[in-house]
Amino acid sequence: MNIDDLSWQARHHGGVYPRMVRTLLELGQLELLIRAARERGDWNCAEAAARELCAAGEFDRALALVGPFAEIGWRAAEWVTAEIMIHRGESDEALAMVRPDAAELGDGHVCARYAELLSKAGRAGEAVDLLTPHLGEYWLRSRLVEVTEGQGHDDLVLEVLTREAERMERVESAACGRCGESCGTGRMDRWDVLLLISRVLERAGRTDEAVEVLRAERASGRRHPVNLPEYYAELLARQGLIEELGALAAEDHRSALDVYAKALEDAGRAAEAETVLREGIEAHDHPKDRAALMRLLVRQGRVEEAVETGRPTYEYYDCWNFLHWALDLLVDDGRPDRALEPLDGLTDEYVEEHEDQVRRLRLWLLGVAGRCKEGIAEATALNEREPGEWDTALAGLLERDGRTEEALALLRSSTHYLVRHELPDMLIRHGRPAEALDSIPTIAETRAAAERRERETAEQREQDDPWAVTGEFTVEPPF
Repeated sequence: MNIDDLSWQARHHGGVYPRMVRTLLELGQLELLIRAARERGDWNCAEAAARELCAAGEFDRALALVGPFAEIGWRAAEWVTAEIMIHRGESDEALAMVRPDAAELGDGHVCARYAELLSKAGRAGEAVDLLTPHLGEYWLRSRLVEVTEGQGHDDLVLEVLTREAERMERVESAACGRCGESCGTGRMDRWDVLLLISRVLERAGRTDEAVEVLRAERASGRRHPVNLPEYYAELLARQGLIEELGALAAEDHRSALDVYAKALEDAGRAAEAETVLREGIEAHDHPKDRAALMRLLVRQGRVEEAVETGRPTYEYYDCWNFLHWALDLLVDDGRPDRALEPLDGLTDEYVEEHEDQVRRLRLWLLGVAGRCKEGIAEATALNEREPGEWDTALAGLLERDGRTEEALALLRSSTHYLVRHELPDMLIRHGRPAEALDSIPTIAETRAAAERRERETAEQREQDDPWAVTGEFTVEPPF
């Protein structure tokens, strides 16, 4: 292992990818992950296995596993080592080992990680002090709220956030005074702080105050970002303030209508919720309302109506997921042949624009419907025209047709980069986790392959358009 490869893995999820790590843990394959950490120098495996060992109280084994990574200076391993030591009851030693130096105190990422450890060690008050200088960054404000949850420091957090909100309001007022109009300087940050204040008040059991913070801001007449009324609507729903939520939905349909409808349903007023959503669709026909109605209908077992409700959105440029969702609903309902109908009903223009995606969905549905031979014939023909592009689809159909070894052989021989996860995933599905792990290239191998593809892409681009790559002309350009 070396720092360069580990850094590359962290950026690109090389080696044993995170989803496979989670799958192996769920299958009880801890020892396989330990082996991969030791033999491959794979940090994803080492971190997950160490945390699992720590949770089981096997602290020495966990420390031994991450030790070699920490020894070469891999910072992530040092953090995990400290976390394990805290769980072992060695908080002071752990915190001393990773305490930020003067330079690192200016790094929000380092402070956020150290604050998490302080909280785990029962020193959340120190975590608040550490993060307070960084509250100009929205994500660190959220981290402050996260690391102090359940630590008994809600009053302190509220005090810090309130001061921050007041400071931001002064900044905004001063800026607006200079330019003579409400220019919005600092407004987004202040709204973010108000949401966090409301969140902390709610978790502290001060729900009336939590509601009032957002109610007052909502009534101020200022313009707000979408997330403020949405959060306000969800807060009203959690507190059972359905009538107030209904008034908000009437005023701000896009932010609150679906929340209002779900609150009505949860209160046993499902018919009223359905009426509210259908009226909203009739008045505005927004995809969000259709999604809410689809969810309600599915919960009532009315899958066919849900699919028809979503139909007008299937060709919207930003609603591709609606079509996927409808097909999944029909497949889960045991009707994959019926799922082919919405696909076949797409316009020629849409199919032409999304040709590959539609074909892949069709091949998947043919397999699910048991029409594997038909799907295999189509995928084979596509692969003949575009070698390698359809290997994953063809392998999936072969697998569904009971020809697992043929499918595995195809994936092993494929050079298309999209198959890199398909082979281990298929082996996992067939109860062969050790083979699945062994089929995944090491970090160094994955990195070398990725860099080779980048070089080949750059070379091809240079051949196609040398001026775009080099910025130099070897001959006079034709313009």
